[in-house]
Amino acid sequence: MIADTRKRQFGNDSKTDAEEHSEGRVAKFIEQQTAKLPSDIFLWAAGASILGAMAFKISGRKNDALFVGQWVAPFLLLGVYNKLVKVAGSDRTDSE
Repeated sequence: MIADTRKRQFGNDSKTDAEEHSEGRVAKFIEQQTAKLPSDIFLWAAGASILGAMAFKISGRKNDALFVGQWVAPFLLLGVYNKLVKVAGSDRTDSE
């Protein structure tokens, strides 16, 4: 809707926001590879990190438990990134 309004204001030759803020080659390659992974992988990895941290904690290895427990947030963030790439990646403007 915003793009339509903008095209009406500035003519059909103006670029949409997505076209103006396109990604570079490296980002496009990473998005293409990331989109191939199922989102469940990141949820399972986060769950395994929680269970691993609990196992280390129960066995008395506190430092290992803290180390492995800190993996949960990055795995969940990677899952969010994976989902965003699938929904609104740079391919929305590319016709390749």
